[in-house]
Amino acid sequence: MDRYCKRLIEVDLPIARISASASAEKASRAGHIPRLHIYPAARPTGACRAVLCAALWPDPCDLPTAGQSSGTDREHTAIDQYLSAARLILCCWGREHLDLASEDSFRYLNRVSRDPGSLEAAEEIRLGLLHFIADFSDQTKSDEDFFVQSASRLTKLAHRVIAEADGDRPIVVDPFAGGGAIPLEALRVGAQAYASDLNPVAVLLEKVLLEYLPVFADDISHRLHDWLGWAKTRATDRIGRFYPGRSDGSKPVVYLWARTVLSESPEESAHPIEVPLLNTMWLAKKGGKKRALRWVRSAAEEVLTEVATRTLANGEVVTVRRPLLEVFEPKNSEDVAVGTVARLAATCPVTGYTTPTERVAAQLRARGGGTNDARLYCVVVDPPKGRRDFVLPEEAELRAAESASDELRRLEAKPDRNGLSIYPREPLPPRGTLGFRVQRYGMSLWCDLFTPRQLLALITYSDLVGEYLEDLGDCDPELRRGVAAALGLVVDRLADLNSSLCRWQLNTRNPVNTFNRWALPMASDFGEVNPLAGAGGSPESTIRRAQTVVARQARNAGRVAWVSQGSATELPLPDDSVHALFTDPPYYDAVPYADLLDFFYVWLKRSVGFYFPELFGAELTPKAEEICEMGGGASGRDEHKNAAFFETEMARALGEARRVVRPEGIGVVVFAHKSTQGWEAMLQALIEAGWTITASWPIDTELRFRLRARGSAALASSVHIVCRPRENPDGSLQADDIGNWREVLAELPKRIHAWMPRLAEEGVVGADAIFACLGPALEVYSRYSSVERASGEEVTLKEYLGEVWAAVSHEALNMIFEGADASGFEEDARLTAMWLWTLHTGSSDRQEGVPERAKSLPGYGLDYDAARKIAQGLGAHLEDLSTLVEIRGATATLLSAAARVRYLFGKDAMEAPRGRKAKKPQMTLDFAEEVRELEAEYGNWADDLSAGPGLTILDQLHQSMILFGAGRGVALRRLLVEDGVGRNPLFWRLAQALSALYPSVTEEKRWADGVLGRKKGLGL
Repeated sequence: MDRYCKRLIEVDLPIARISASASAEKASRAGHIPRLHIYPAARPTGACRAVLCAALWPDPCDLPTAGQSSGTDREHTAIDQYLSAARLILCCWGREHLDLASEDSFRYLNRVSRDPGSLEAAEEIRLGLLHFIADFSDQTKSDEDFFVQSASRLTKLAHRVIAEADGDRPIVVDPFAGGGAIPLEALRVGAQAYASDLNPVAVLLEKVLLEYLPVFADDISHRLHDWLGWAKTRATDRIGRFYPGRSDGSKPVVYLWARTVLSESPEESAHPIEVPLLNTMWLAKKGGKKRALRWVRSAAEEVLTEVATRTLANGEVVTVRRPLLEVFEPKNSEDVAVGTVARLAATCPVTGYTTPTERVAAQLRARGGGTNDARLYCVVVDPPKGRRDFVLPEEAELRAAESASDELRRLEAKPDRNGLSIYPREPLPPRGTLGFRVQRYGMSLWCDLFTPRQLLALITYSDLVGEYLEDLGDCDPELRRGVAAALGLVVDRLADLNSSLCRWQLNTRNPVNTFNRWALPMASDFGEVNPLAGAGGSPESTIRRAQTVVARQARNAGRVAWVSQGSATELPLPDDSVHALFTDPPYYDAVPYADLLDFFYVWLKRSVGFYFPELFGAELTPKAEEICEMGGGASGRDEHKNAAFFETEMARALGEARRVVRPEGIGVVVFAHKSTQGWEAMLQALIEAGWTITASWPIDTELRFRLRARGSAALASSVHIVCRPRENPDGSLQADDIGNWREVLAELPKRIHAWMPRLAEEGVVGADAIFACLGPALEVYSRYSSVERASGEEVTLKEYLGEVWAAVSHEALNMIFEGADASGFEEDARLTAMWLWTLHTGSSDRQEGVPERAKSLPGYGLDYDAARKIAQGLGAHLEDLSTLVEIRGATATLLSAAARVRYLFGKDAMEAPRGRKAKKPQMTLDFAEEVRELEAEYGNWADDLSAGPGLTILDQLHQSMILFGAGRGVALRRLLVEDGVGRNPLFWRLAQALSALYPSVTEEKRWADGVLGRKKGLGL
């Protein structure tokens, strides 16, 4: 039999349902890996599970039946067993487990149950397996015995079909395993898994998930609970005095701090005012009574101050005035003043003088970030009765916080343990490192991110982990390592929840964790958790979260993966030894993994490094080999790690993966970079490494409204690129298969034409659809070792991708204009339609970079390179469309109708040739005033449209939309009826298309609909 039978993922995938499951999983994260330990770009396990099943299972429609091939009896037996098992599972699902079926699957199962004979058809089995995969991606079904056992059986039988005599379970390799979601789900669906990563933090997390929990889950769960009770008493004895109770019996839960600076007003030189850097005066807006801060004022409304002493950076003690605060319950927002800091410029509440940002930074820099002398301004308490509330700190609390510094200095005098300082004095990466902002403010060591009391708490819990492990006695050495690793991850989570970068969250009434996004920006004010209070951020909450993961992974008992530390460019595996590659590699400089994960590494080294010397023997995580574009930049570090380094090393890593994957094997590479250069580099690396791309599927694995996506044209989905080794049956690379450029070019539009409607059915549009087309488009190109013109000249991937963009644009326009020929529109209309479609996310209510409330936008931004390729695909050039597109640096903005008012109605607008740069559009969100100015300048165009109809259909439509929005019905009628604009059917076709493309939350959408609504009334 042909071992290259298609897999399900190469013919179909229920991406809409998988995306829905992935989004729901990201939002809840109950029992997810991040509950045990967070890791950058964590993959939703449901999406991994679905992709693995679809990649490992053959398409029933591509399998021969007896009499259709010359295969051996053994081959046909394997095929028959696979198909029979699939039929049996689907029948059992419909008869005995119908309660586990989603609504979509229920309809399918109901239909086939009435006609069991229909499952003899391969098409019905394929459809049933796709329904199974979609339902299995749902997190609530991931541990159901029916799904897990059925998936394992199908994986085992599918492997016999494909690999015949190579054991009963396929091997999946992930050389960039990170948080471990992919290999973990490979075990769940019945495969074997090999996971590796260069980063020691990732490797330890993988060891817990893939080596220790499958064997010792119950023991580790018991030990975690045991340590919690054992450590609580000891921690209270050692550090309880630094967290005193309050005089009224209430329990402090969180302490709110603000870094401070001295106002540099020249009038305050004698007794300067200490300004707390408060981003907001609000304390809580939801979840109970509203609470806020206000300045204590005298009868004359002057802000009152108290006298205090302060030690300067040079050791000098000075007298300062400290503005007094009080907590109150505001009746409305107007009762609450603004904070003292904006963009880290500090405004004194007493005099109103603003110390500029650079001077604030200089003061903080001189004091190592200002963490040690921050001001404790409020305490969040749990009273004996009632709900959580906010109070001013008591004197005992202020003294306790100050005394933590003395205790820390006392402990520092002790001899180092294992050659390490008691707390992390390892250096932060240099100033200017991607993702880091804290160095600018004087934080140069990892310990600078913590207050003295936070350091004291983390040192205590780290010590208690070591002491507990020593007290375990003669237990299994591997169990001891498993418990050590799990407790080390617990300390890591405590560090993440207890740093001076944990901002206070108004709506949840809790501090956010340090890495609520994967960067370390400065926090002028922050929340410090009381770890002895048992609330969020305490060992109790951390252990509770960890145990949900442990309990869930106990279902994988006995399924152990291989885990190793190493570079993806050198896998310790034989040639042709694994059956599938599934990996999510780094994306250029998207995340500085090694630098950020040093935050966790320095604590793991202290808590459990003794048990894992092979992982934590170095000062910090390895960086020289890390495949990221981190070189140069503001830090000037690692100049060799530039774009060329990333592309070369990624090609090496993907080539190494192809080496270990069998010739009939399959690969899936996840990519979600928003720049076209990033895509070209990844695709080039795949092709150079000897892979043929066969499909691509966008799955919504990202939080739609994550911080990184807001205000940008970031992809809503991660695109899963499916590929096969371009090898001969003996494993050698195909190197002499030359493609004909003319034939490749002729096949490309056919592939795009067949693929895009399929994506539209799943709700995949815009940028997601563009990049999802790369799979079928590149199969045509990448199946050859090279593609050449008749002259013998080789066609580069870059050239071919230009043709892909053109083909996608053409097909998209045909879909936008409902199959009509878009060639009747000028280039500005075609570009506008394609641009808005590219930004579309599939939801009529939400698009990237647009607000929730209806308003007129200045424009719609795209990465310049993507915009340029869209324009070129339409036969246009951005530089010739300066009245429609504004280019600033790496961003191109499609101007909205409101931003083009002056161009559309200015007296010389219609005289401006299309290629000439017109007057720069005024980027205003309120065009009403601009309309009035134009009327005053050029006359009342409510009666006489002096500029006349626009030169293009888009200009005419934008004019009509502005007139409607301005309430100028007479002028609108004149333009549409008397000037004949409305008698052109293309005008209305464009209006309908843009109405469907404009975000529903914008005024442009309302105006376009308003113009369409006037058509009938005007007799058009």
